[in-house]
Amino acid sequence: MALKGIRKMNLDEIVENYLEKLLDGNRVGCRSIIGETLQTGTPVSTIYTELFWPVMTELERLYRGHRIDIITEHMATRINRSLVDQLQSKLPRGEPRGLKMIILCADDEPEELGAQMCADLFESDGWEVRFLGGGVPHDEVMIMIAKFQPDIVFIYGAKPSGAPGVRKLMDTVRDIGSCPKVRFMLSGGVFNRAEGLWEEIGADLFAPTAKEALKVALTDRRALPDKSRQRRKAARKIESMEAVTP
Repeated sequence: MALKGIRKMNLDEIVENYLEKLLDGNRVGCRSIIGETLQTGTPVSTIYTELFWPVMTELERLYRGHRIDIITEHMATRINRSLVDQLQSKLPRGEPRGLKMIILCADDEPEELGAQMCADLFESDGWEVRFLGGGVPHDEVMIMIAKFQPDIVFIYGAKPSGAPGVRKLMDTVRDIGSCPKVRFMLSGGVFNRAEGLWEEIGADLFAPTAKEALKVALTDRRALPDKSRQRRKAARKIESMEAVTP
């Protein structure tokens, strides 16, 4: 996505100013920055991928590094989400691709926001999307997969403790065979921090950001690696992540 419009201003400065106001809880200031950026002709999709997304990632980094407290993190995330909600309807609607996607995530606010932005961008790109959010039992997810017959199930923001459950969900769906064409794409959370973990637990696709996910989702199906070997490697990596990651 080109940085049309936003090039008229300094992108780094915009992100820095927006983050500063987020951390201060300045809702009016944040809305003002987004409004001014829109007035430059910057596409909403670019604001998603070049402003909201990197700021969301930075908030996570600051919180995980104990540089901001939970109140600041929650406050900033909610402001971010309120602005995403306001801009969602302004995203263009691309020609239907004839492709379906289910998106689910961990049940914390930051993960919900990341998954929601992915859902918005995929809909804008012509996908038919069902966004389940977080906290949905896996047996109900499997029912939805069988009913909706998605081309991709996108799982965003899993914690280390949730990775075995992600692997179990993928294995069960494949073993049952209720949606033979489905591919699983992982992003965010532990899968962004543990290099190669997505492949080791048997996923088909991985993207570190929503922008990359839009490209990766259109790649051809590939053969999966040997599952038993990858499961053993994944189990060891998950255990090491759980030992050091909250």
